[in-house]
Amino acid sequence: MVDAKKYLGQHFLRNEEVCKAIAHGMKDYTIHDKLVEVGPGTGAITKYIMKLDSNMSVIEVDGESITYLRSEYPELEIIDFNFLKLDLTKVNDGKPFGLFGNFPYFLSSQILTKIFENKEVISECVGMFQKEVSEKVIATPGNKNYGITAVLLQAFYEVEYLFTVDAKEFDPPPSVQSGVVRIIKKEDQLPDLNLSLFKQVVKLGFNQRRKTLRNSLKSILPDEVRQEEIFNKRPEQLFVLEFIEICEMIEKYKK
Repeated sequence: MVDAKKYLGQHFLRNEEVCKAIAHGMKDYTIHDKLVEVGPGTGAITKYIMKLDSNMSVIEVDGESITYLRSEYPELEIIDFNFLKLDLTKVNDGKPFGLFGNFPYFLSSQILTKIFENKEVISECVGMFQKEVSEKVIATPGNKNYGITAVLLQAFYEVEYLFTVDAKEFDPPPSVQSGVVRIIKKEDQLPDLNLSLFKQVVKLGFNQRRKTLRNSLKSILPDEVRQEEIFNKRPEQLFVLEFIEICEMIEKYKK
């Protein structure tokens, strides 16, 4: 057997019904040319994904887990690499793929940023995070969890909370509950959105979330738009499309 390693944030899922539910969590796995799982450990979820589609790969850095997987699933393609450092355009020759993961809690923000930055190739993700993080992914305006993560992801993905997993279903059990979310790439692409500016606007706004946007964004607001009504609001009051509208205003007057 493989021992869970604390420094990797490993908590092995032992409930077979939950493993199966995660594997079946995609809206329609058949539309994906390839399925990829991050951090499979001993293959608890992997074995169910393989029954759905044999064209899958796993990304794993734990040598002990890799040895175990090669023994149990010799036909499985294993990518021995750090997911956060991996060029995801090379995973499926630049084509989109579906992503699964029981993700380490301490890497949640970095993993979600990686998904956002690779939206051209990650067409759908079913991921398990700390419940609090999963709630941030799906948060809407007015909710205390609504922030940078929600706005960036929801600009490009439809998000849905699937179910909660109790700590007792893991070995070793984590100190918190877990939440499984589904993230699906929107079919309609946003026209000519300046991603760098979009991230800047969202981060500046939420980094001073008690201030109105007129104050938090003053360093980048052109004089021509400063008095617009939308800037009287605080960031948690804005829908994703309103953040995009602000970016378009700024871009227009920059040009």
